[in-house]
Amino acid sequence: MSGLLAGKRLLVTGIITDQSIAFSVAKLAQEQGATVVLTGFGRLSLVERIAKRLPDAAPVIELDVQNEEHLAGLADKVREHVDGLDGVVHSIGFAPQSCLGGGFMTAPWEDVATALHVSTYSYKSLASAVLPLMGPGGAFVGLTFDAQLAWPVYDWMGVAKAGLESASRYLALHLGGQGIRSNLVSAGPLRTMAAKSIPGFEQFEDEWVKRAPLGWDLGDQESAAKACLALLSDWFPATTGEIIHVDGGFHAVGA
Repeated sequence: MSGLLAGKRLLVTGIITDQSIAFSVAKLAQEQGATVVLTGFGRLSLVERIAKRLPDAAPVIELDVQNEEHLAGLADKVREHVDGLDGVVHSIGFAPQSCLGGGFMTAPWEDVATALHVSTYSYKSLASAVLPLMGPGGAFVGLTFDAQLAWPVYDWMGVAKAGLESASRYLALHLGGQGIRSNLVSAGPLRTMAAKSIPGFEQFEDEWVKRAPLGWDLGDQESAAKACLALLSDWFPATTGEIIHVDGGFHAVGA
């Protein structure tokens, strides 16, 4: 077996459709020699159908990151398919509609709390759940959308992503002694199901395409997925607490 991830055992969360970054990660990881286990939430039968579109059909474990029983049993369920993990991809995010599309000042705490629980705290809770399966050289990789700035319509999801970026740094701090890394990939806007659920998200897509120095393809999930694979591989052994931008260079230029 050969490939960038030859022999690696990965857990990939957050696949909803084959247009998601998580699906591209799973597909490319298998092509690069990894064994992949997936998690799904909600319409599990849909995730199982999507999993069959991978080069090798991957097992799907039900995981609601707000469900303590799911988290407590996750390691055992993963062990039914692999004997350990070398990497985990966190591709989980959700905010109620009140928290998006201009609702920053009016969203109630109950909805904001949901957004922060699912999109931010889940990074730590997922790590805690699977830590018994990981050893030195392991890696967590999460997906963010540049939280250095306040974006139109992104509202409380932007706050949640800022929290995720901080949580990744703290995970890097607390797991570094065990030889485990934590990094994020900050992708530019992509026309995924998650993006379509945000009212008005398209208003800065055109601007991104025009201003990114390398240009930007709104349908290119593979570029972000490739960055995830690199961070999961052995080629970044001394990199942790980092955010890799995959956005055509947009973050580096002014108006």
